[in-house]
Amino acid sequence: MEKRKIAIIGAGISGLVACRHTMEKGFSPIVLEAKSGIGGVWSKTIESTKLQTPKSFFQFSDFAWPPSVTETFPDHNQVLEYLKSYATHFNLLPMIKFNTEVIDIDYFMLQSEEDMVSWDLWDGSGEPFSPSGKWNITLQDAGDPCAPTEVYQVDFVILCTGRYSDLPNMPAFPMDRGPHVFDGVVMHSMDYAAMEDDHAAEFIKGKLVTVVGFQKSAVDLAAQVAKTNGPSKPCTLLFRTAHYTVPDHLVTRIFQSLNRFAEFMVHKPSEGFFVWLLAFVLSPLLWLFSKLVEIYLRLLYPLKKYNMVPIHSFLDQISPCKFMAEPANFYDRVKQGSLIPKKSRSFCFCKNGLILDDEATPLATDIVIFATGYKSDEKLKNIFASTYFQQCIIGSSAPFYRECIHPLIPNLAILGYAETGSNLFSTETRSKWVAHFLAGNFKLPTIREMEDDVNNWKNCMQRFAGMNYRRHCVSVLLQIYFNDLLCKDMGFKPRRKNWFLAELFAPYIPMDYKKL
Repeated sequence: MEKRKIAIIGAGISGLVACRHTMEKGFSPIVLEAKSGIGGVWSKTIESTKLQTPKSFFQFSDFAWPPSVTETFPDHNQVLEYLKSYATHFNLLPMIKFNTEVIDIDYFMLQSEEDMVSWDLWDGSGEPFSPSGKWNITLQDAGDPCAPTEVYQVDFVILCTGRYSDLPNMPAFPMDRGPHVFDGVVMHSMDYAAMEDDHAAEFIKGKLVTVVGFQKSAVDLAAQVAKTNGPSKPCTLLFRTAHYTVPDHLVTRIFQSLNRFAEFMVHKPSEGFFVWLLAFVLSPLLWLFSKLVEIYLRLLYPLKKYNMVPIHSFLDQISPCKFMAEPANFYDRVKQGSLIPKKSRSFCFCKNGLILDDEATPLATDIVIFATGYKSDEKLKNIFASTYFQQCIIGSSAPFYRECIHPLIPNLAILGYAETGSNLFSTETRSKWVAHFLAGNFKLPTIREMEDDVNNWKNCMQRFAGMNYRRHCVSVLLQIYFNDLLCKDMGFKPRRKNWFLAELFAPYIPMDYKKL
């Protein structure tokens, strides 16, 4: 095999599995990581963070959790140690260049850009490597912004920069109602998570803290602040839209129910009449399941009392990958008064706190922490030096074939950007697909066919998810179906179980894909 240079940007979960499986195919990739260690978002997070996914669904297919980890939902320290053990076991660390920031990547080709636009096949051939095109990666010492840059040239790039880091999403406010008029501290959850645990605890101790948001980072952070300060200095969780949080035992049961039979109830892209009819007939079972879960959660938690009843269904929430496990003792802290949920359509800042849309008295607070997500599309766009490739990322609502390949960006794959019920599980399967592609085991379809495929996915998801559609999420309810497509591409049987009943009713776990 001709020696090809492959660069993997990021040493989180997706970077590690990309490195592992490209090495398995005979390549010697270089992994470029801006931090001093591996793990991505797991390398630095708030103290109470734990897995949202049962560990049997969140593990490498060829490297099990150690027997010492007995919890169904390991905490962030256990997850990080597991990732480090994986990297050590497969000798990945020598391939990683730490403290190396990627400033941008730029595609250099001997042909003109007009030639590239006229391609019928990806990269002109449908193959991973081009005789006329390479990527120039501009690097800099992450610890020294004044250090000189260097350019490293490679044949193929695998972007593993993730969705939840680096570029926080902060809401805009009127000029005289923004954070600058507030006498307290305003920050994003990213900055809070970057603190050491003892520093973070000291930072919020004895302070009135308001956490803005109702996604996973927000409820985790609010629960952590409430645990630290108690009822004497209650934490306010300020949100516009409530979401369902699910107890651990129900999370486990839901994951165990994600089987082929359940996927028969869900409409799929480019489905034939029989598949459509089957989904049409069985879909009421999904509706019934969703209603039963909603009834159970409303009986279990005082949602109505605290104005926390979601206006959407449970199914509408989990389909676009917005699954949330309940933080430990979350509603106990609400009952004791150390955590105050407060719903508001809008708010702005004043000198001593926040002015909510439906209250005359400002909400007094010392610290406001925005847990409002990240600008992941913009972060991905910014890594490209070319405005043409930047527009490819921002300009399309469904850009990635097999959630890995942009039809118009040659010699590059993206891992860890798409969300699923278990990101490690899905990302590892996609990394194997990319490794098989790099090894020449299959070619890509034409650019038009790839664009048609991603648009079929987009149209299907938009039709049945409606306003809850998110382009970076393959429905939690279609993971087996999506993995079937990857298996067929790689030349493997999509059905991985040993007998009919297990194939139909048993959940699929990472170990089912060990031999890909």
